[in-house]
Amino acid sequence: MANILLVEDNKNQCLLYEQELRHEGYDIVTANDGKEALEKIKGQQPDMIIMDICLPKMDGVEAMRHILSKSKSRDIPIIINTGYSNYKDNFMTWAADAYIVKSSDLTELKNKIEELLTNKYIDV
Repeated sequence: MANILLVEDNKNQCLLYEQELRHEGYDIVTANDGKEALEKIKGQQPDMIIMDICLPKMDGVEAMRHILSKSKSRDIPIIINTGYSNYKDNFMTWAADAYIVKSSDLTELKNKIEELLTNKYIDV
């Protein structure tokens, strides 16, 4: 199954997302901030990244910019998963493949993961 890098600094949300996505059959690697996410990508390139925006050390928008600037990482689908809908108007977030506002119901996130991964492997 697909390997997903989950970048989330809230420990409770990270645990919830990790458990829910593992239950769906995904392999989950976590990072607490943008810098840690970049380090994890160097070690093993994930099939998808789910990234919060408000993160310590390096925010999600800056981390996404670094990821997309690397040619080998450019084709990794990125979902911005944040509690702030106002970032949707920030043109820097438009580079993400999806923008989802956090919710206790993970149906939208799960559906988007499946859609993007299906499209990724169909396009290959």
